Amino acid sequence: MANLTRDFFIALSNNELLNKSAKKWGYRLGAEQFVAGTDIDSVIQTVKRLNDKGISCTVDNLGEFVTEKAESTTAKEKIISVIERIHEEQVSCHISVKLTQLGLDIDESFCLDNMREIVGTANKYDIFINIDTEDYHHYAPTIRVLDKLLQDFDNVGTVIQSYFYHAETDMDKYRDVRLRIVKGAYKESEKVAFQSKEEIDENFLKLAKKRLKCNTFTSIATHDHHIIQEIKQFAAEEGINKKNFEFQMLYGFRTEMQEQLANEGYLFCTYLPFGDDWYGYFMRRLAERPQNINLILKDKLYTSDNKLKKTPIVIAAASIAAACLLFCRRKK
Repeated sequence: MANLTRDFFIALSNNELLNKSAKKWGYRLGAEQFVAGTDIDSVIQTVKRLNDKGISCTVDNLGEFVTEKAESTTAKEKIISVIERIHEEQVSCHISVKLTQLGLDIDESFCLDNMREIVGTANKYDIFINIDTEDYHHYAPTIRVLDKLLQDFDNVGTVIQSYFYHAETDMDKYRDVRLRIVKGAYKESEKVAFQSKEEIDENFLKLAKKRLKCNTFTSIATHDHHIIQEIKQFAAEEGINKKNFEFQMLYGFRTEMQEQLANEGYLFCTYLPFGDDWYGYFMRRLAERPQNINLILKDKLYTSDNKLKKTPIVIAAASIAAACLLFCRRKK
């Protein structure tokens, strides 16, 4: 059942009609609940608000699988503008990028040139750039670009997806590189990836614990409170310095837990996506962990003491329901 739910949301994320509709109607349906605005000013204001709560941020200019050089160039320029604003405002924030937005599917050398400009600009201001890993098809070229960047820069890292069989090998290869550990949010073949939640979770914990012993800064990205609790206990038992790792969650998800972890003295980072191209990103978050639906509904419909809000925001439910309805109609 879990795999069926996952496949369903991945199918939704790839539906062209729904993606176009979401761009048009998203902010009327309430995409702002999990996307930090459409422009740089709104993102910076959100970063400041979270910084005031002791939470740092990583900003993602939404968009991927770009096939036109002009679109990739525009995305690069926007990302550089965000980097400049982070420096000007002196906020606690770094950048996450997807290489398919920056031309990986067009020309690898073109993508590398774009990344050199981005990472080089960020390097001047001591700002970290994280390369988000995507589906398995893009794994090898992503690693090639990363390896070339690492020859010249030390402010760039990437993501390890625990559902891949090769995740541990990759993590060991980048022992001295800042990494983010996630479960993985794309539909992958059983030839290359674990399929069950239990296996993915088990490997996630294995990777996180091994990595924590390396004393290289690591982002542990999960909304699963069971995993978070086990990591906290492991770190305490092993005497691991809290400054060597951070917990990371997505903007709009488990906001009370985010603040609680920061208040407990753990480094915490919120992943802040912004822009119009939010739909595929959001559906993959539901595919990655369908329980996120419950988190959204609870966050938006109920107060912390489990009472229905006076003016409940039914956005997430409306978005999901509308997506499901349109998808089903399209399939008929």
